[in-house]
Amino acid sequence: MILPPLGERDVRATERMDDPDCDRAMLERTYSQFRLVNSLVAGWRATYRERLRPHLHREGVTTLLDIGSGGGDLARALARWARRDGFDLRVTGIDPDERAHAWARHRPPVAGVQFRRADSSALVSAGERFDLVVSNHLLHHLAQDALQNLLADSCHLARATAVHSDIQRDRLGYALFSLGTRPVFRDSFIREDGLTSIRRSYTTGELRPLVPEGWAVTATARWRLLLTLEADRS
Repeated sequence: MILPPLGERDVRATERMDDPDCDRAMLERTYSQFRLVNSLVAGWRATYRERLRPHLHREGVTTLLDIGSGGGDLARALARWARRDGFDLRVTGIDPDERAHAWARHRPPVAGVQFRRADSSALVSAGERFDLVVSNHLLHHLAQDALQNLLADSCHLARATAVHSDIQRDRLGYALFSLGTRPVFRDSFIREDGLTSIRRSYTTGELRPLVPEGWAVTATARWRLLLTLEADRS
């Protein structure tokens, strides 16, 4: 396998599923496969246990906002995990893409989960607040100004904590993803777009100088990072 240069972010690379004219059947198969991919590589079960569950209210409702929720698999998973642990977690997934919103809305419903077609700035303008704010695989899509806007919005929206999880660019991660997905994910954008996402992704060293005071950047694996804010505000 010949690996592409990974010394710096490839900000010019674009994902096929971001093309509004991409094949709709391929796109929907991609949405349907996100749950499997995220369960294998995103590490959200541990992130829920270590970063989110300590903030869930034993009495009453906890609210969570999933920004850029895509097909909605993370929103549904978080609600299910919290319910099994005895918490009442109400999850709102937002995405401005009407295709992702339509897909998420037409999946079998999960108690406590709703989806809205919106972006984070609209919720800030409306004065909305949530106990927890998360995103998954969103950061690598963003230019620096959009990243700053996301973090500013997260500060306004999150009462307790914000957790943005993403890929960390890494040669071994690229090689493993390329080999592991080749025989499995056919007729979708998972493999091609996943490799593009790795090329576009930040390293912890690149991301730390870009984030405002109060935010922490940590590596959870060679190819995973978390960007977190502990707000603890009423």
